[in-house]
Amino acid sequence: MNKLTAAEAARRIAAGSLTSEALVTACLDRIASRDAAVKAWAFVDWEHALSQARTLDRSPRRSALHGVPFGIKDVIDTAEQPTEYNSPIWRGHRPKADAACVAQLKSAGCVILGKTVTTEFANNHPSQTLNPHNPKHTPGGSSSGSAAAVADAMVPLALGTQTGGSVIRPAAYCGATAIKPSFGSINRAGLKMLSEALDTIGIFSRSAEDLALALSVFTGRAIVEKQNGKPRIGLCRTPRWSDADKATQANLEAAAKHRSAWVVLPNHLYDPVKGAEEYARQFGHFRSSGPAGGAAVGLSPPAASPACASSCRGGCARGRAAWRRA
Repeated sequence: MNKLTAAEAARRIAAGSLTSEALVTACLDRIASRDAAVKAWAFVDWEHALSQARTLDRSPRRSALHGVPFGIKDVIDTAEQPTEYNSPIWRGHRPKADAACVAQLKSAGCVILGKTVTTEFANNHPSQTLNPHNPKHTPGGSSSGSAAAVADAMVPLALGTQTGGSVIRPAAYCGATAIKPSFGSINRAGLKMLSEALDTIGIFSRSAEDLALALSVFTGRAIVEKQNGKPRIGLCRTPRWSDADKATQANLEAAAKHRSAWVVLPNHLYDPVKGAEEYARQFGHFRSSGPAGGAAVGLSPPAASPACASSCRGGCARGRAAWRRA
């Protein structure tokens, strides 16, 4: 049962063919048998997890993920479990309140299974977590424990955080499915910030369907059953493009070449002004509204260059100018 996707487990719980207690027990058994080798968990309280599950089994269904357990990265506050940021400075720290995202999960009838290992303060100091497929390989960071726990079938869903690549990188390294949603999609209150301008809470799972269900719980948005047309995916060769190995570059360029939904974006998108203007032209949000004899660019929010969005939000003077001109 611990290998069920979150969506399938939730369907079985709703149908009465599976209990939350049985699912949580299967996850705990997996943790008991594997976590000494993987080291994905910073804290798990068996009795508390089972108590939550039994209570939910007796309760009306609250959401599409009712009864499903979550792991919580240990930079996200939990009032009933320690939050230590993988730092000796904070050993035994108990926040007075849950983070907003944890409170949302509880309201949705999810089980808070435990806290997953993070790199110290979600920064560059490596964690003790090992890659579940090969202990000689890195699991990636900073959301090491969440990615490893989901990939190793210890929990169907887990929360992570990302400043630069701390959700998508460990997911790729460990073989999990994950999403770093748009900035601010999941409430960050109660998160130990690394970067106020960039930090985003993300989700790890074992299927895209699971991610859609989890995002609907956090955002309240309806799940889109069928997309009309293909998504448009941008490829921008950033100033760090040369750091990628040749195989990675070749795979990305081949995908962009053979999939009509891909759009190869100009490299100067990393310039806040040129990037904002070019993005507007590429994606249909450009308008000229300058006085006679002059030219100006206006962006219809929320259009913005992905590369310079954080600069615009963070107060970059050039970025603000690109938004204001018009």
